[in-house]
Amino acid sequence: MTHRAQSAAPAREARRRRYLMCRPTHFDVTYRINPWMDPAKPVDTDLAITQWEKLRTLYLELGHRVELIDPLPGHPDMVYAANGATVIDGKVLGARFRNTERAAEGPAYLAWFRDNGFAELLDPAHVNEGEGDFLVTGSRVLAGTGFRSTPQSHAEAEEFFGRPVVSLELIDERYYHLDTALAVLSDDEVMYNPEAFSPGSRAVLERLFPGAVLASPEDAAVFGLNAVGDGRHVVLPEAATGLARQLRERGFEPIGMDLSELLKGGGSVKCCTLEVREPTA
Repeated sequence: MTHRAQSAAPAREARRRRYLMCRPTHFDVTYRINPWMDPAKPVDTDLAITQWEKLRTLYLELGHRVELIDPLPGHPDMVYAANGATVIDGKVLGARFRNTERAAEGPAYLAWFRDNGFAELLDPAHVNEGEGDFLVTGSRVLAGTGFRSTPQSHAEAEEFFGRPVVSLELIDERYYHLDTALAVLSDDEVMYNPEAFSPGSRAVLERLFPGAVLASPEDAAVFGLNAVGDGRHVVLPEAATGLARQLRERGFEPIGMDLSELLKGGGSVKCCTLEVREPTA
């Protein structure tokens, strides 16, 4: 009798991360700069804080280091810390926001890094919205454009970080940042929503990541790809049950979170989480 070998999911190992977050003390939706925002819908700031605190507590329980930047009054979107900068090997590329409503956030985040001992900082010349559009894999940076960050900012990031930057065009306004359409799971694994990308960019992703986890339209629509991974655990919106199933099949441990109040501003788990990548030994 012959037995067909079954491929086992690989063993996953978590790596301790350093995150920067911003408490949603002033969270509200008073303007509209993405399709998820509707100033006519009421916002429960206390609930947003409670949901955010649960996310921060989870990171601490998983062994990660979490630091906080003080929120600026009158800047309700500052909770979306991922947009504040991109940090690789201790080098900090600041953010330059497209919308005037968020313009003050870039200098505030850059000042935090300067005040906390980071010496290599760049105040960008071109519009980029931090890790909203720059996602780091093991050997390259995936960079989104189409709605916020400009192609020129991709070249600026490549020159500053000295890493290849792969430009990806977003075509669905609901997924206006790359981190709403794609998540990095490990150095060479991602999950993404094919329908969010132009045909050419979709082809690039298929070549780079032929075994990627693909999100259904239903999971994408609940921001299931706005997720944070540490190599083993993947924290994602709890409503993205299909993605959670696929992740478990591949040996990851998905952890669902309810950030429904913060979704009213167009953000979820990853939007609230800026990874501070320190120099590797």
